Amino acid sequence: MTQLIRFNAFEMNCIAHQSPGLWRHPQDRSTEYKDLEYWTDLAKILERGIFDGIFIADVLGIYDVYHASAEHALSGAVQVPVNDPLQIVPAMAAVTKHLGFGVTTSISFEHPYPFARRMSTLDHLTKGRAGWNIVTSYLQSGAKNLGQKDQLTHDHRYDIADEYLEVLYKLWEGSWQQDAVLRDKKRGIFADPNKVHAIQHEGKYFSVPGIHLCEPSPQRTPVLYQAGASSRGQQFASQNAECIFISAPTKAAVKQFNDSIRQRLVREGHEPHSVLIYTMLSIVVDETDEKAQAKFADYQKYASYDGGLTLTSGWSGVDFAQFKSTDQVEYIETNAIQSMLASYVNADPERIWTIEEIAKWTSIGGNGPVLVGSASTIADRLQEWVAETGIDGFNLAYILAHQSFSDVVDYVVPELQRRGVYPTQYREGTLREKLFGQGPLLSDQHRAAQYRQRAQQQPVQPEQATA
Repeated sequence: MTQLIRFNAFEMNCIAHQSPGLWRHPQDRSTEYKDLEYWTDLAKILERGIFDGIFIADVLGIYDVYHASAEHALSGAVQVPVNDPLQIVPAMAAVTKHLGFGVTTSISFEHPYPFARRMSTLDHLTKGRAGWNIVTSYLQSGAKNLGQKDQLTHDHRYDIADEYLEVLYKLWEGSWQQDAVLRDKKRGIFADPNKVHAIQHEGKYFSVPGIHLCEPSPQRTPVLYQAGASSRGQQFASQNAECIFISAPTKAAVKQFNDSIRQRLVREGHEPHSVLIYTMLSIVVDETDEKAQAKFADYQKYASYDGGLTLTSGWSGVDFAQFKSTDQVEYIETNAIQSMLASYVNADPERIWTIEEIAKWTSIGGNGPVLVGSASTIADRLQEWVAETGIDGFNLAYILAHQSFSDVVDYVVPELQRRGVYPTQYREGTLREKLFGQGPLLSDQHRAAQYRQRAQQQPVQPEQATA
């Protein structure tokens, strides 16, 4: 059976996102990011292209590692200014029927109790099309501005995340029984108090004794995304994620991450392909290879060398300003995204990168590769990537907003459909049903399933039911 190729759109509520400097291009729209029409237009383009969803990245901090300064981040609009990712979703949901919405929020900067309500609300408003990208945050600037003296260590953040998810699972899965809501107008009973349960959570990091404030949403738990590719991140992902995003510059590096994640899933007692794995890349496409190459050459005129190193320094936690442009990149363990440098240094032994090469590489398309060519050429290469790495699909980063996505929808999607390797219509139902073809709820094999029964042993007390 031919494997279908899946697309997500990689976005951020900011300017340029993965291609610093390209906001200056006359055809780029990303400076309109403050307008709802910018987002509703994008949602319509993506749904026309039958994308699985729009994956909205976020950072709560600023990229100030490069030159130990925020100068280049601010002057080049390198993921700053950046607005909240959740607030744009309802507008996009209102103009679409099928498109999924994966939003990024950090477990490091918000208590799980109010966050559980925010995501349930989003799942209600989107009619079950909400997803959550679980991150632990890597920017020291974000930690300091929220009152922390320093960023917690990499693995310690994941230890907290383990309990954070436990609290959320108890709230989402176990607090309200599925038949708790009666909406009985004649008897004046909206919900049966005996079927709403206090979770009574007392842990090392969190204390949450009460009930979830929301009635069950269509999916209860939103579709769970995760992007940790370090050893500790892969352990966390294999225990929680339904979709995993990886980002690496070469096919060899992507294959190594993919194989490692699949093996980890097996060790955790799961099927190796029970999780969807998407890798990040960008596409420049036109009617012919020659036109696409000319388009890419035009884009390169606007790329920012300092912008590329601002991103790379922020992601890795290493100030690349301290090195010469011809210096070779070496692995340095930091408290930021550990897999980022590993993807350049360790994952592909046949490639040696210099600082200058990384700067130019990340200035267009971020950490992922850029495929350039006609629809036929792009389709060939996408099929090669899937066959040779074992991934399920691609998290497409734009170079020009919204031109990059329009080009993919107009050129690449029809070619893939003609080959029988891309969906021609959406499945009905929630985001989870569209992605996996099963029910709207997490599977019984997921870590969260145990809390469905456990929490139901503790009904809410009468005084808790009345405010």
